[in-house]
Amino acid sequence: MQRRVVVTGIGLICGVGHTAPEVWQGLLEGRSGMSPITGFDPTGFSVTFAAEVKNFDPLKFIDKKEARKMGRFIHFALAASAEAMQSSGLKITPENETRVGVHIGSGIGGFDVIEREHSAMLAGGPRKISPFFIPAAIVNLAAGQVSIRYGAKGPNEATATACTTSAHAIGDAYRTIQRGDADVMIAGGAEAAITPMGVGGFAAMRALSTRNDDPEHACRPFDKDRDGFVVGEGAGILILEDLEFAKARGANIMAEIIGYGMSADAYHMTGMAPEGEGCFRAMKNALDSAHLRPEQIEYVNAHATSTPLGDAAETAAMTKLFGEHATSHKLLVSSTKSMTGHLLGGAGGLEAGITIMALQNQLVPPTTNLVEPDVDCRLNYIPNKPQAATVNIALSNSFGFGGTNGSLIFKRWE
Repeated sequence: MQRRVVVTGIGLICGVGHTAPEVWQGLLEGRSGMSPITGFDPTGFSVTFAAEVKNFDPLKFIDKKEARKMGRFIHFALAASAEAMQSSGLKITPENETRVGVHIGSGIGGFDVIEREHSAMLAGGPRKISPFFIPAAIVNLAAGQVSIRYGAKGPNEATATACTTSAHAIGDAYRTIQRGDADVMIAGGAEAAITPMGVGGFAAMRALSTRNDDPEHACRPFDKDRDGFVVGEGAGILILEDLEFAKARGANIMAEIIGYGMSADAYHMTGMAPEGEGCFRAMKNALDSAHLRPEQIEYVNAHATSTPLGDAAETAAMTKLFGEHATSHKLLVSSTKSMTGHLLGGAGGLEAGITIMALQNQLVPPTTNLVEPDVDCRLNYIPNKPQAATVNIALSNSFGFGGTNGSLIFKRWE
């Protein structure tokens, strides 16, 4: 019999706030994390705004000497992990250290470090490259540094599946505990791609909103005037535990993970399959793994990034899967990226945490900037204001380049 897995800690950081309570309050207020870029001079770029984490001081979590050896995405992972660990009350000891693992991913890793060290090499030759360049930049060092920080000696993994990264990390960590390979997993994702090459690269693809004169209203999921996503940064980390382990230590249980589904579009390197066919299968697989009927899902935190094709495809997938439950507006759907921007590899972790807080508070966060829904987007997207609702089971979607899809299902803990 597979073991049950619960969530006992949440740590979030993004453009809306530095902690889970700050992020949650910001979402309820409809606060936008988007503003002109300050991390570099965007003069000459076609897109000059993003959802930066403002006033972030890594030295609150790491000493100065160690901070220099890490990319910004690792700083975020450590900050969110610190909050998640504190909120869980988990203590890693010699008795349990080999049963506590870490699975934290990043879609891109240390773009900031790569760009900095490349510039140093061009200016001064290869001898100017830092000896810490590689460990500061590679994707798995977020998980590695968190493991080192807390002495977690169980499974240590890192996923890199574009914008589905941290949903896959949480889902795979869930299965690691289910099958008995660990009792606890620190899981999620982190990203820090608001750099010249990061913003410039996505802009070159014409994937980003170009509303430079109005950043706060640029991300408009499901709206007829949406024109692309907004790059965000930050991290979302959950503490997952075997139910019996959590009960034995008297943990405060926040929610239970009851379903996880994956799929591949096998269609296009950046575009989604027609009618969201791959999205549909990821959600269906999650429902099947949880032994649920579609109508038992009461809220979906949608991937919806504010791209013209993506939002319509996800809506088509939800309409097909949930049928009358969706078209009658009984199913509540929102895209919190309308405020946080798109954290890329960190999005699934951030949004999993938000989904759990919706279950805890019986409040559904809104989709902001939704003025006139697109003709192909006609579900109940909770426009502009949060909605009180009885929500016992919720689903969080993440979809990424390469056609990689993941869906997580959480159940309210009572």
